Amino acid sequence: MTAAGRARLESLQREVVACRACPRLVQWRERVAREKRAAFAGQEYWGRPVPGFGDPRAQIVIVGLAPAAHGGNRTGRIFTGDRSGDFLFAGLFRAGLANQPVSVSRGDGLRLVGAYVAAVNRCAPPGNRPTPQERDACLPFLVRELQLLSRARVIVALGAYAWDGALRALSGMGHPASPRPRFGHASEAELGPYRLVGCFHPSQQNTFTGRLTPGMLDAVLDRALRVGAGRGGKSVIL
Repeated sequence: MTAAGRARLESLQREVVACRACPRLVQWRERVAREKRAAFAGQEYWGRPVPGFGDPRAQIVIVGLAPAAHGGNRTGRIFTGDRSGDFLFAGLFRAGLANQPVSVSRGDGLRLVGAYVAAVNRCAPPGNRPTPQERDACLPFLVRELQLLSRARVIVALGAYAWDGALRALSGMGHPASPRPRFGHASEAELGPYRLVGCFHPSQQNTFTGRLTPGMLDAVLDRALRVGAGRGGKSVIL
């Protein structure tokens, strides 16, 4: 990515952080940041929209649902500081896409190589359930990220909501799917220059019950790496 491209991506990230488009989400995220969870009572919560982060030259874009109320909404980085992130970053480390297996804060030294992490919604929603209107208000951020991440060729959707959001974003970029592919773990769809790969979300509901195991996540990430390398990218080794 050129210096100008990096500057545009950083400008978009600042725009995400400043967004106040959805009153319900603004109220909720700020309320959570004020009231806090007892375990984090001494910490200052981020309490704002959470931008995507990672390697500007990423071949793989990982898309989640939204920041967790006491995870990304607290730390200011998607998936950082919650159990879902613990599971995801450990997998990214094993795949050679991250320089460390844990992430607890924005300043903890985590670096992604060949990967970028984003979400359909950038504010923590009550009950992890954004409304369709809130989804549609936020989707242009994902579209613009994908447009700026010019080397990205693989999108890993964590869960059915992210799968649906990614399909909507790609349709908005001129890559509609017909018939519409159904979400499933390890399911794939070809949309223009992108390969969309499904993965069960690394929520505790899935990881504690064995619906998603480390091996299953590893297989999805390995598939994403192989697809990315086959589309003109390079295998990533730390």
